[in-house]
Amino acid sequence: MITSEKARIAYLDYLDSENISWIATGRDRINLVRACEILAEEFDVKRMAIVGGGHINAGFLDAGLLDEVSLLIGPGIDARGSMAAVFDGLPMQKLPTQLKLKSIKAFENGAVHLSYKIL
Repeated sequence: MITSEKARIAYLDYLDSENISWIATGRDRINLVRACEILAEEFDVKRMAIVGGGHINAGFLDAGLLDEVSLLIGPGIDARGSMAAVFDGLPMQKLPTQLKLKSIKAFENGAVHLSYKIL
């Protein structure tokens, strides 16, 4: 569990009681760079997948912590309102992140897996 330093002691105690490891870093919001440093130092994490919503994904992107984007596109369209984007929440003045296509894999069911390197 990664949280900011605003996390309540009772919550951290609960995580401890459930044997859930946690990292509290960043005064007002999570310091993702420091959290990843701690994961590498304390838990020997060398590579991880970020499988979050648009704001979590954008947070890692904005912090410069992504080197690859992997997208699986299914053979269907979900046009319902209020559906989250893969990356969302960065300021409008932020320039788009450039990508380089690494691979494409098509599946029999019509799905496509796209893998990109972040430039």
